[in-house]
Amino acid sequence: MAKTEVTRFYCSECGHSSPKWLGRCPSCGSWNTFEEEKTVVSKKGTTVSKASSQSLSSIPVEKEFRFSSGISELDRVLGGGIVHGSSVLVGGEPGIGKSTLMLQVCHLCAARGLVLYVSGEESASQVRQRAERLNLDLDRINILCETHLEAICHVIRTEKPSLVIIDSLQTVLSEEFSSVPGSVPQMRGCCLEINSVAKQVQSSVFFIGHVTKEGTIAGPKIIEHMVDTVLYFEESSLDIRLIRASKNRFGAADEIGIFEMGSSGLVPVKDASSFFISKRENEELPPGIAYATISEGSRTFVVEIQALVTEAKGSYTRVYSEKIESQRIMRTAAILERHAGLRLGERDIYINVAGGIRVNEVSVELATAAAIWSAATGIALDKDAVWMGELSLSGEVRPVSHGERRIKSTEDMGFKKAFLAASMYSSLKDKTSVKLLGCRKIGDVFKALSSRPR
Repeated sequence: MAKTEVTRFYCSECGHSSPKWLGRCPSCGSWNTFEEEKTVVSKKGTTVSKASSQSLSSIPVEKEFRFSSGISELDRVLGGGIVHGSSVLVGGEPGIGKSTLMLQVCHLCAARGLVLYVSGEESASQVRQRAERLNLDLDRINILCETHLEAICHVIRTEKPSLVIIDSLQTVLSEEFSSVPGSVPQMRGCCLEINSVAKQVQSSVFFIGHVTKEGTIAGPKIIEHMVDTVLYFEESSLDIRLIRASKNRFGAADEIGIFEMGSSGLVPVKDASSFFISKRENEELPPGIAYATISEGSRTFVVEIQALVTEAKGSYTRVYSEKIESQRIMRTAAILERHAGLRLGERDIYINVAGGIRVNEVSVELATAAAIWSAATGIALDKDAVWMGELSLSGEVRPVSHGERRIKSTEDMGFKKAFLAASMYSSLKDKTSVKLLGCRKIGDVFKALSSRPR
């Protein structure tokens, strides 16, 4: 079979290929992302196999198509456990705990059958030393220190492990491609081949992936489309790790798992619902703090929104917010200026979320507005009240989803009041003992708070 070496250019964002360099990718629209790669192409005749279709009702389905990883928070993020023959891509910063968690999963899943840990970055002795520090049973984990795709696929075919860990995908290389490991052709081809072989023998695969400085998994985006589930590791605060599902074919996306890093590895956090609020028994809230309810997948949290408003030091004002997108803060500040009479044009605004969790949903807008208003006026808010609502540009407080679940979580944590959209009041008033305060206009809310006795 004749082989020729062909030079092609690949987009590092989406994997689109072109015979020549292009300034802008026609597939994803990214600029200056094409990289030159030399690919070995085999010339062979094309054969057409005889294939036939079949009805979905004739396809057999296993009764137990999932199995537990042995770690409750990971099972939650995966949608209830690991699916047989599925592929999961795990990304995160170096040293955040990806390899540690995967070793723990190997140890806990070994009772079901053979587990295989493929290490392309560390030697067998280094992996053993980590396993000993975690007090894992060394006899229950098989290790393969190999980077060649053909050797890895041969072991998977012959040993048929129930679980395979690839640490990491960027180190695997195939002889079919002359490019270096981690390049677009190598990652795409190796991921596709390992996926195909694993599905043939019903092995579940976890790929560990590097991340870029922007926080996304390194390599073309097509890798995320080729796997069933994509998980991102995040560092919330000291010793706290979050795992968030950005894609899941077998469960809810945006599900979140919370872990604490200890001497024995990653341990699930038990009381996760109140984990992101500060404990203040018999203490009044200082100005600039409001509590918000957020919904992540199937669970609800109460988080503490912290705001600081100061006079601008220079000619330009600054909005700093790392855990809530700055555009949302700027929009909320503009609504407060227009509809609540709050002068923020010459002030810097700093926003933080206690515990370091990243918040992306609109339900925190009312709580964020309350925290900014409190910080700017110096008036403290009620410590037993939570805020939930979306703000429109006209100053209206709009309803948010999962209202009943949010109120139940609020009640379970001992809060007595809830500020929410007026349209949510009628459907929730008979379902909780929490005092519901319906809000129509953002200006009316803070006008009433300003006039109350202090």
